[in-house]
Amino acid sequence: MAGSEERSSQQPLEECLDAAVKVALEAGKIIREALRIEKRVQTKSSTADLVTETDRLVENLIISTLSKKFPSHRFIGEESVADGEKCFLTDDPTWIIDPIDGTCNFVHGASVVAVSIGLSVKKELELGVIYSCVEEKLYTGRKGHGAFCNGQKLQASNQTDLSKALILTELGSIRDPVAVKKLFNNMERLLKVPAHGIRIIGSAALDLCHVAAGDVDAFYQFGLHCWDMAAAAVIVREAGGIMMDTTGASLDLMSRRVVAAGTSEMAHKICKELQPVVYERDDGTEGTSN
Repeated sequence: MAGSEERSSQQPLEECLDAAVKVALEAGKIIREALRIEKRVQTKSSTADLVTETDRLVENLIISTLSKKFPSHRFIGEESVADGEKCFLTDDPTWIIDPIDGTCNFVHGASVVAVSIGLSVKKELELGVIYSCVEEKLYTGRKGHGAFCNGQKLQASNQTDLSKALILTELGSIRDPVAVKKLFNNMERLLKVPAHGIRIIGSAALDLCHVAAGDVDAFYQFGLHCWDMAAAAVIVREAGGIMMDTTGASLDLMSRRVVAAGTSEMAHKICKELQPVVYERDDGTEGTSN
C-alpha cells in the first residue's frame, strides 16, 4: 500500500517535468529562429535591462501551455513581474519562468541564451528544466532523481581549493556607480587569492548549469532574480553541488544573491571573500544586506 501511494504522489511531478521539457523545446525553437532577425527592444529597470517581443511571446507560450495542463498552478514569470504581477511563493505549485535568460546576448545575436523553467511545491524547489537553445543542450533535474544534460548524468566539481578554481559570475543590469564598484571589487578580491580565473558569459541559468556539469568550480552573483536560479538550483543540487546565500546561510530564492559550487568548502571560501551588494528583494519584503 505504501509503495502504491508513493508512486501515485510521484506521478504528477513526472507529468510536470515532461510538460516543462516539451514546452522548453518549443520555446527554444522560437528563440533560435528569432536570434538573427532584427528585434524591437525596450528597457525596463535600466538601460541595460532589456526586453524584446520574443521574451513576451515565449513567456506567454510557456504559461498558456502549462496552465492548460495544470489549471490550479501559479506562475511567476520575469516579464509578468515586470508588468506588475506580484512575485511571491505560496504552498501552491508555482512555476518560475525566465523565457530568455541572456536577453542582452539575444539582442546582440550572441548564442548564449536559454529558457529556464522551475517548479516549486510548498515553497520547495522540485524540478528544473533549462534549455540552451543554440547548443540544443537540455538540462533537467528533479529532486531525488538526479540531474542530466541530454540524458547524460551530471556531476559537479569536487574542487575545494579556491586558488585552483575557475569561477563564473555576472554583472547584471544595474549601473549604479557604487554597486558597480563593489561588483568589480569582488572580482578583484577573488583574483588576488588568486583564483585560476573568473568568466562572464551573460546567462546566470547557464552559469549554474556549468557548475552542475563540473565545467567550472563555482558561480556567484548579486542582483539576479528568482527566475534566474529556480530551475538551476534543482539541477546543481541533484548534480551534487551546493547552492547557498552569499552570507553562507541557506539559499533564499527571493534574496537576489547566490553562491553555487561543487563543494561546500568552495562555496564558503567564496562567501568569505565577497563584499555585499544590496538589492531590493524579489518579494518586496525586508531582508538582511550582508
